[in-house]
Amino acid sequence: MERWSDFRSDTVTKPTEAMRRAMAEAEVGDDVLGDDPTVQKLEALAAEIMGKEAALYVPSGTMGNAVAVKVWTRELEEVIVEARSHIYNMESTHLTFISRVNPRPLPSRRGAMDPEDIARNIRQASVHTPRTSLICLENTHNNWSGAVIPLENMKATREVADRFGVKIHLDGARIFNASIASGIPVKEYAKLVDSIMFCLSKGLSAPVGSMLAGPKDFIDQARRVRKALGGGMRQAGVLAACGIIALTQMVDRLKEDHDRAKRLAKAIAELPGIILNPEEIETNIVIFGLNHPRWSIPAFLEELKKRHILALPVSRGIRFVTHKDVNDEDIDRAIEAFQQLLSF
Repeated sequence: MERWSDFRSDTVTKPTEAMRRAMAEAEVGDDVLGDDPTVQKLEALAAEIMGKEAALYVPSGTMGNAVAVKVWTRELEEVIVEARSHIYNMESTHLTFISRVNPRPLPSRRGAMDPEDIARNIRQASVHTPRTSLICLENTHNNWSGAVIPLENMKATREVADRFGVKIHLDGARIFNASIASGIPVKEYAKLVDSIMFCLSKGLSAPVGSMLAGPKDFIDQARRVRKALGGGMRQAGVLAACGIIALTQMVDRLKEDHDRAKRLAKAIAELPGIILNPEEIETNIVIFGLNHPRWSIPAFLEELKKRHILALPVSRGIRFVTHKDVNDEDIDRAIEAFQQLLSF
């Protein structure tokens, strides 16, 4: 059977053999009743890594973000988001559906909003306008091709938030990618925000789950909201065991994903029809435009699929994501396909 090269997302990663063994051997209890020791170990580890008082294991990153917004806000308030952010564009409108808050999207430079633009858009409640109660950041930024938001930009945003008494939540789904690319410890990013969500099920390769970290009283309330949303799991230690492996064994290897993404970007950037600046590829996501007389985006993706190469269309073009389960052979295969299909 021919191997498939799956670049659709780093969510397609399979658990490692160490994770499978840990699942089989995990000590479990009823987590909703507070009795699962493996979940407790994972939550304590996540809180320590992020420098926060407490953490909560949730089934998905979307739920982690939804819970955070619900805890930090009240109905009829407003949340500042970046215009291309995942939380605003790709999480089934939970801002309005669950929290019943108004999102105020702002433009950015590769995901980094101008702090003074944020300040100008923070509003006080009146009979006409909602109160701004939360700023949501994203690092790395998915739809900006995995861009790393500079630490200095986050520091300036923290100063604005403190000036106006507003909380900050960080969608840090790929915060470890940001850390590996920048050399800045995740704790340095996390200390600039009131809460942070990060995923175990992307490049870190756990099969399920994300973590939400923040102050203890915030996490206590978040646990109640998780339950209300149907996210309370029972013998969840079977899954949490993989999360422990993810955090202790899988972080440093993310550099391999970044290196492969950069190699792919450099190899295809000069091909006919490709719209891509390879210098902007910082982590493991390569998003590029396609303007080629022979190929539409759907037709090009279908032709790649015939060659057992999978990728996804996005609003700005096509997205390739590198991860543990694509190797150098897969990169070579993709480059060869691009060269064959796009060359005149």
